[in-house]
Amino acid sequence: MWKIVVGFVIFAAISLFVIMKAGDKIEMGGEQHTGDIQHAPSTTTPAK
Repeated sequence: MWKIVVGFVIFAAISLFVIMKAGDKIEMGGEQHTGDIQHAPSTTTPAK
């Protein structure tokens, strides 16, 4: 049982270390729906 707890603590420490080192590069906010994504215009000709 104590091995599971030690393993979890080590995993949590490594995870926090990686998150802190990455800084602002990791987006933890989930899906964004702000509309700031630019989509390329369609290159197909419309049907008549």
